[in-house]
Amino acid sequence: MVRLGLWRLHGALTPRQRALWLQSACRGVLSSLGIRYSVHGTLPTQGLVVSNHLSYLDILIYSAVMPCAFVSKIEVGKWPYFGVAARAGGTLFIDRSSRASAVAVGREMTRRFALPIPILLFPEGTSTDGLHVLRFHPSLFQSAVAGAVPVTPAMVRYVIQGGVPESSLCWFGDAPFVSHLWKALGTTGFSAEVTFGAPRIYLDRRSAALVSHEDVAKMREQGAGN
Repeated sequence: MVRLGLWRLHGALTPRQRALWLQSACRGVLSSLGIRYSVHGTLPTQGLVVSNHLSYLDILIYSAVMPCAFVSKIEVGKWPYFGVAARAGGTLFIDRSSRASAVAVGREMTRRFALPIPILLFPEGTSTDGLHVLRFHPSLFQSAVAGAVPVTPAMVRYVIQGGVPESSLCWFGDAPFVSHLWKALGTTGFSAEVTFGAPRIYLDRRSAALVSHEDVAKMREQGAGN
């Protein structure tokens, strides 16, 4: 946060500067916690990236992997630490109960697609236990479709030593945030795997959601067999 404040002394920060700050901050956090991560596939530098969603830890992992901006539900902005970091990092917040909010976020996504940083979206709309990839909601694919912007599928997976199931690190259902965070911080010997698939350009948002979902689900299945 001190580094971010020093940057701000030189004027307003661009979305790329915010993304680079978030990447540096998240790499520092993961290093201090001893959380390792590996990357497979080609890192996207523009366009829309869509991924399965397991936990708030996903945000730390993807931010460390590449400079990017997120689309998150408006409630994330109120979370301790994560909310502050998300706002400072240039996250786009959407109120899922408001059509006007969705339209405004879509317009901002269109503007940012011209920048040299990808936008990352979790189209399931919620985090899960990792057993299945939920259907992808097509609405926020529209901006990418309308602008003929490439959509890159991605998947995240957590591997824990000792045969502990991945779901023990997933934050889903009614699990309290603070107690789960404490449990996650106390879990030793786990790492994250991130895989990027091939980008595609789609003609309609339903196809974008369906095919991207198939790609992400397939990557999860292939990873489970390694």
